[in-house]
Amino acid sequence: MTPIAVVHADESCLGNGRDGRNPGGAGALIEVRVQKETVRRDLYLSAADTTNNRMALCGAIATFALLSRKGKRLRVAYVSDSEYLVKGMTEWIPVWRERGWRRKGGAIENLALWQKLVQVSERHDVSWQWVRGHAGHAKNEYADVLAVRAAQDQMTSDGAVESGFDEWLDRRRTKGQFLNYDADAAFRELASQLETER
Repeated sequence: MTPIAVVHADESCLGNGRDGRNPGGAGALIEVRVQKETVRRDLYLSAADTTNNRMALCGAIATFALLSRKGKRLRVAYVSDSEYLVKGMTEWIPVWRERGWRRKGGAIENLALWQKLVQVSERHDVSWQWVRGHAGHAKNEYADVLAVRAAQDQMTSDGAVESGFDEWLDRRRTKGQFLNYDADAAFRELASQLETER
């Protein structure tokens, strides 16, 4: 059976689009099943001057590079609130490749990052899924926290690190949020979807 991973990712750029240097960050909550337990790890990275779109691509590249370290092919649900990333990987990339990595309007912005992402993600069976940002999705909200903190503090994790998701969720529940949210059940639901897509 092909191992399964579920990734909830988000990106941040402080001052996106403004003149001057705009620091950015990306964050990912990575979930895998180990025996019967859901194991969670965090990944985050930063850049001193960037855009939201570049950070979405860089975050995905870093995540798939990490998932590829052990050389196993995985089934991955990659959940992001970046339409740019999800549409790019599901709709635009096939057309660009047919045209020799060009689009109708000319050159592709962030071309080297798109090509790198294709290279690292094609080692796996990926389901790219879009979720509306800041709409009450607990794991997307947590990934946003990781991305913003990485951008503000210019921090990059040393690979995947122990996740703070459970503690974060407990703090949110003390404020009356996500009271009925079952993080493990949400993982199982996405994992089940991946299994039925085979």
